[in-house]
Amino acid sequence: MPTLTYRKSGVNIDLADKLVDHIQAKAPAIGGFAGLFPLDLPGAEPYELVACTDGVGTKLKLAFALDKHDTIGVDLVAMSVNDLVCCGAKPLIFLDYYATGKLKLATSKKIIAGIMEGCRQGRCVLLGGETAEMPGMYPKNEYDLAGFAVGLVKRSEVIDGSKIYPGDLILGLPSSGLHSNGYSLARQVFKGKELKKWGKALLTPTRIYVDEVMRLKAALAKDEQIILGLSHITGGGLVENVPRILPRGRKAIFRKDAWRQLPIFGEIQRRGNVPEREMWRTFNMGLGLVIVIRPDSLEAAKKALPEARVVGEIVSGKHEVEII
Repeated sequence: MPTLTYRKSGVNIDLADKLVDHIQAKAPAIGGFAGLFPLDLPGAEPYELVACTDGVGTKLKLAFALDKHDTIGVDLVAMSVNDLVCCGAKPLIFLDYYATGKLKLATSKKIIAGIMEGCRQGRCVLLGGETAEMPGMYPKNEYDLAGFAVGLVKRSEVIDGSKIYPGDLILGLPSSGLHSNGYSLARQVFKGKELKKWGKALLTPTRIYVDEVMRLKAALAKDEQIILGLSHITGGGLVENVPRILPRGRKAIFRKDAWRQLPIFGEIQRRGNVPEREMWRTFNMGLGLVIVIRPDSLEAAKKALPEARVVGEIVSGKHEVEII
């Protein structure tokens, strides 16, 4: 059986990382899961305006193939607001960009309904957007989506990972499935009848973690307990996303038996003969949000988020993730 990898499916993570490095060199303010802009008003407490943007990726191809468009808008909102809250920001507004070759009203209504549901879950307002009908630009019955979220956080409450030290604990919140990443590989595994069989699991919308983060922030605000770091696990999995919040000289160790992995991940690995290292670098593997806290915050964190599991710890060492 041939071995499948993300690169063989057409996605080169290493090249994307080089592009990000190039962009950050040109625009040093860019970094983290969202961009922060200082908002200093006379006589007011300093705030940071937080913004981010994302799309749904090739998960759209499954929506086209299965003619199911009512939840893809939830994915769109989730990909931005989940990044936004990683800085500690409260989402305020969301805007969308919806482009297609020929507008189909019934499909469009389903897409917008999904976006509205995503905004409800993300506690933000759909403030506006753009619908572009561009004949000849897209294949028949296909479209593209992009989303933009803006939020606000007190400067004193920004979460940036700088206070993470050895001995801190890593909590994980479960994902609802693949979320919106790794679909270029997954689409090589599930085709034809198998695609329809696994379609429901593959199109399960991305979980939105806004309520959980806001609840945890409120719980850990007491007695000066704080959230030290938050990582939204998207493309690149734990391996690529968790180091984004780690200071130099810090290493994150995850114990993979500490949480449940959904069957869809095992199916992809088995059917595609995907190497385990490739799985961890491509998919969220059952964890959608990673939270770093002090050990003495654990009781309060578990009370606020009963489904959270201790999945690892921070140690001194190379700036990376180790999965054991």
